[in-house]
Amino acid sequence: MKQILFPTDFSEAANTAFIYALRFADSFNAELVILHVYDLPIVETTMMPETATEIFDIVEMNQFESFRDELPKMHKLAETRKLSHVRMRNILLYGDVVYNINKVCKEENIDMVVMGTSGASGLRETFIGSVTASVIANAKVPVLGIPVEADYHPIKSMAFTTQYKDKDNDSLKRALEIADKFGARLQCIYIKNPDDPSDLEEKINEWKAYYRGRNIDFFNIAGNHIEQTLLDFIESQNIGLLVMRAHKRGFFESLFHRSLTKKMAYHTRVPLLVYHED
Repeated sequence: MKQILFPTDFSEAANTAFIYALRFADSFNAELVILHVYDLPIVETTMMPETATEIFDIVEMNQFESFRDELPKMHKLAETRKLSHVRMRNILLYGDVVYNINKVCKEENIDMVVMGTSGASGLRETFIGSVTASVIANAKVPVLGIPVEADYHPIKSMAFTTQYKDKDNDSLKRALEIADKFGARLQCIYIKNPDDPSDLEEKINEWKAYYRGRNIDFFNIAGNHIEQTLLDFIESQNIGLLVMRAHKRGFFESLFHRSLTKKMAYHTRVPLLVYHED
């Protein structure tokens, strides 16, 4: 991992995510690319072209100055966490946030996006309907979403959800790389259901044999409600990072379609790393 993209709007949620972005960049000796995207105002069609151009120039200059003023604060935050040595580079763009994130990912060969989420008490509300959800759905690279409540602590235990499909292996190997960097134990979890394939036990034993000697455990848990079973597991194992593989565009909607219980408030403090099917 050489390039990590950190989109920011300088909010509290973004500042929380910034610490994680710094930690990941430091662990992988990667460069942190800081991106701020702003919108230009909608002007009336009756306005003179010279006037409209002047307005755009003023907005652009104000955004540049604001971006310039925020950067020292970010460097100060890195300094207080003893991470000022992390290489950082800045990009300021205007337009659609998701489009520009994807654009920068392609042009800068980004390996991971780290960004904050905010203002919700449940996973569905935190990720669905937010910019982060759109990035997760459309990005070609892994996306790490950091809830505003996720005060950084050393990651000692990670959870990886799996269906024991061959395509999960690639994501699991990448999750293991992260676990090794942080010295964390990876907990591979499968939630049983009535439609389990007949060769499931055989597949599980194959995985256990393949990953023998690695810092990984395998859990196969019965549960009628996927999200509640997952929440209980996260809490009982003190999970610091949840890793999932998005099998399809409607991944979050299909997984978290029911009303969530009060325990979801705990879950919103756990960062979520999503790998894509491709």
